[in-house]
Amino acid sequence: MTELVQLQKPLGEETRQALNAFRKALLIARLYRESGRHEIEGLLSGLSGGFVPPGPSGAITRGKINVLPTGRNFYAVDPEALPTRAAWRIGVETAKKLLEEARRRLGRYPETMGEVLWSIDGYKADGEQLARVLYLLGVRPVWDASGRVKGVEVIPLKELGRPRVDVFVRISGIVRDTLPNYVSLIDEAVEKVVNLDEPLELNYPRKHYLEFLERLRREGVGEEDARELARARVWAAPPGAYGTGVNYAIFASAWRDERDLAKVWVQWSSHPYTRRTWGKSHPAAAKALVLQVSRIDVVARNHISDEHDPLNCCSYFSHQGGLHALVKVVRGREPLNMVVDTREPLRPKIREVKDELLRVTYGKLLNPRWIEGMKRHGYRGAYEIMKKIQNLYGWHATTHAVPDRVWDQITYTYLGDKTNREWMKKANPYALEEITRRLAEAVERKLWRPSPEALRILREARAEVEALLEGEAPSGEAQGGEIWVYTSEDVKEWAESAKPAEEALQWARSLLSSRRSTRRGGGGF
Repeated sequence: MTELVQLQKPLGEETRQALNAFRKALLIARLYRESGRHEIEGLLSGLSGGFVPPGPSGAITRGKINVLPTGRNFYAVDPEALPTRAAWRIGVETAKKLLEEARRRLGRYPETMGEVLWSIDGYKADGEQLARVLYLLGVRPVWDASGRVKGVEVIPLKELGRPRVDVFVRISGIVRDTLPNYVSLIDEAVEKVVNLDEPLELNYPRKHYLEFLERLRREGVGEEDARELARARVWAAPPGAYGTGVNYAIFASAWRDERDLAKVWVQWSSHPYTRRTWGKSHPAAAKALVLQVSRIDVVARNHISDEHDPLNCCSYFSHQGGLHALVKVVRGREPLNMVVDTREPLRPKIREVKDELLRVTYGKLLNPRWIEGMKRHGYRGAYEIMKKIQNLYGWHATTHAVPDRVWDQITYTYLGDKTNREWMKKANPYALEEITRRLAEAVERKLWRPSPEALRILREARAEVEALLEGEAPSGEAQGGEIWVYTSEDVKEWAESAKPAEEALQWARSLLSSRRSTRRGGGGF
């Protein structure tokens, strides 16, 4: 009887939450089970010219169970509703964590945050990183009754409780093409903030705007253009183009040092995006870009799901690693390079890029279970392994973030392990050749100082795979393959197109050098 009375009492909060979670799990399981049938029915209906019901898209790992069941004609998002109120809260939290970590490491607030912003932020995270950019500037979205963002409003300094932090935002071409409201909101925010009558030590965007404006005027830039370039905070490739070009330079071995990579990044990225000048080229755009880069203390990018990782695609190191290299070339020192992990939105974490690369490398590339999984996919599995090693090399070329021991372990795992090497020779010898070539290039460029054993294994594997592909074994210890390095200094057409970027980098370095000299003498900028 006592037990019956206990059961009839109101459920406690913890029990209620557990029951709700269980009901949700049952619902997800049922919708998953139904997805297969819906996929087949939707495909057949579409192929026969029938109606395929619409449905939302998104990441189930972000709690968007409304994307289930799959098999519907999915649509993306309403860009005008980004960032959502929930994303705003997460963006504010990640901004605070980033600033806290930067203050701990730098001993002060960062003046400028370099943000690498991709469309995945809108399509899978509802604008969390956009929200962070706005909060760093010290503004917040204004939503209408339907949840759409109609603009931004300034957060008073007293409420903000810190200086307004400037931003440099490198967007992807897909953000430019499909989320133009991102550009509009950031541009509106910057325009409002730089026109505030506030102390410059509490308003870094205004401080930098005035500095940049004066510098551009001295370069002979017209007043209207100078104001637009000094205020522009969103940059990308020209309309119709995508990427930063750094990945192409690295994969083609078309670079000698970080300065070449920085030059490529500037050349591809020096197109400002504001509400008035949508990627329009300008002779002084490269100089305006490097002026802003010269103030970057921290580089950051969001990581929202392990459905992808920084070794999946060359765009990761091309954008974020390339920006790291550019800051180092311009400022003469490396920025803090951070990954904002929001896989658990309520518990975001901040990690350095070097730690994120180690997490992924040991979790996948050097994980025996992952390797065995790749083997089940034959030539494609070997290609995926090769691609991750290529991209890890790209990260190392741009950031020098991968320890020698990791390259040693990769060599032992894929070249020293006879079973793995023989499998790759049979499954995809071209992938094996690329791995050995890229490792050999790392040695040649002194990016990796291999252990004697790792170097011996690499030389042996390199000769073996070349013999396999060429059909005959080389004599003696000669290595058949060569790595030819061509840069813009070697090809006239490249040199001409890269000239504005080269001049901008030289100009920025001379400005910084003179500024340091002036500071030692007690003067200002």
